Amino acid sequence: MRTRRTIAAALSVLALTAVAACGKEAAPASDTTAKLPTYTVKTDAKVEGSKTFDEAKKRGKLIIGAKADQPFLGFENVASGTREGFDIEIAKMVAADLGFGPDKIEFKTIVSANRETSISNGQIDYYVGTYSITPARKEKVSFAGPYYVAGQDLLVLKDKAEYTGPESIKGKKVCSATGSTSVKQIEKFAPVMPVTQYDTYAACVEKLLSDEIDAVTTDDAILKGFAAKNPGKLKVVGKTFSQEPYGIGVSKDDAAFQKAVAAALKAHEDNGDWKKAYDATLGLSGAAAPEIPALTN
Repeated sequence: MRTRRTIAAALSVLALTAVAACGKEAAPASDTTAKLPTYTVKTDAKVEGSKTFDEAKKRGKLIIGAKADQPFLGFENVASGTREGFDIEIAKMVAADLGFGPDKIEFKTIVSANRETSISNGQIDYYVGTYSITPARKEKVSFAGPYYVAGQDLLVLKDKAEYTGPESIKGKKVCSATGSTSVKQIEKFAPVMPVTQYDTYAACVEKLLSDEIDAVTTDDAILKGFAAKNPGKLKVVGKTFSQEPYGIGVSKDDAAFQKAVAAALKAHEDNGDWKKAYDATLGLSGAAAPEIPALTN
């Protein structure tokens, strides 16, 4: 029995490493034994003048918007009833500095098209879910970040050697999520057929696996997660053709809360938690941790 388990574990590691190498220059392998960090919950957290913080303290929990269908980033494990991924860890480390432990967090799944509305209407306290900071979005909400800079790329079937980047999919069927900045970007870099759009990237990936579309396009971090989840079937190709700085979305009317969230991000980047969280989530795809971006919001 022990031998079978050892072989299974070895095959799992090899599969992840192989996926990371497909269509990309091989990155240094990450430590597959990396463990998630734990975050010390502040018992004296205060955010003077913040309506968002005061309401969260009153209800006794934080309500955080997130994705549920992005492996290694924002994923809801229905079987265990838990949330997993790099974005989830970012959300937790910020919550800890605000005085809320894991048992005082309620994650709410919000699709891309509803993010600004959910924040503005106070349905969530903040949002962490591959949320690119853009001028248009900053007119409606505020951001703390960026905590990660991704780049748009393509996910295709592994045996499709003809797809090498955006220039190779002209006239092809491409899919992305409704409300994503990826839709406009792909149309700008490579005119394609009308982009197929669904509420989730998982729906796009299902269509790709059934060969109903030719490619899924969005941030490379998201695509790497799906490639790792489907070893031997999918690959990320080409070089990134955009910059997508991820931020934590907060209410535009609560500057005090935005500053507190940004300060929490900086503290956990400086103490090594950011790197540990990456290694134990996105790092399992075989992609080495990138440089931590400087906070500008």
